[in-house]
Amino acid sequence: MGRRARRPSREGATAAALSLGFTTTFLSVIVVLPIAALVWASQKDGLHQFWSVATSPEALAALELGLGAAIVVSLLNAVFGTITAWVLVRDEFRGQSIVNAVIDLPFALPTIVAGLTLLALYGPRSPVGIDVSLTRKAILLALLFVTLPFVVRTVQPVLLALDLEAEEAARALGAGEFRVFRSIVLPNILPGILSGVALAFARAVGEIGALVLIAGNRPFKTEVASVFVFLHIQGGDQAGASAVAVVMLAISFALLLLIGGLRFLATRHERA
Repeated sequence: MGRRARRPSREGATAAALSLGFTTTFLSVIVVLPIAALVWASQKDGLHQFWSVATSPEALAALELGLGAAIVVSLLNAVFGTITAWVLVRDEFRGQSIVNAVIDLPFALPTIVAGLTLLALYGPRSPVGIDVSLTRKAILLALLFVTLPFVVRTVQPVLLALDLEAEEAARALGAGEFRVFRSIVLPNILPGILSGVALAFARAVGEIGALVLIAGNRPFKTEVASVFVFLHIQGGDQAGASAVAVVMLAISFALLLLIGGLRFLATRHERA
């Protein structure tokens, strides 16, 4: 009897060990080893050369512009993506299914096609007379286009699952719409918003295709870090490209950890 009672725990421990081993191996092959190889390549010419490339005026300008634009776009998505998700869930209107499909278009379109689409509308031959090509405004437009779905799609399921009775009870007690949203709705959808912001930021930092077409790659003006890395690889400077890529990786990882920490704090009531 004693052996039979212990078998499930042994089998469970074996299954857990196998699952952990598989997960660790998979992450090591797909994520950890490539990152380690990137770090090694960035220091191939020595730490002095690494630091020289990573802190060069052009690299710093590209990093500042790329990361700054990604942060601004992520914050804009947090606001307008949440509003869009709210409208799609709480309101009913004609063409709602079409709007839902349009939101997913950036997922389906290759980024180079996204850039061409924006260039057709906001380029030199714009049918509406608006030309923002080769400017920093074009960077924001392109990044907003490719990151549009992330916050919308992470907030929508949370809004659908939200208990409307709590909102109705708060209104019955005299709470206004803003207070209902701030006290009941926002705390529940905040983890979804933060998840969408993290995904949007990650996509924006690494975007190349859409930016090259509409914003170009002018140093100190429209050249972002991802394009800087791409051009250095094309020019045969793998060590220089790797150095800036490592800095991008470190800063992005730190910001994603910060967003993850905020999400952890936002969901602490669920673990209480």
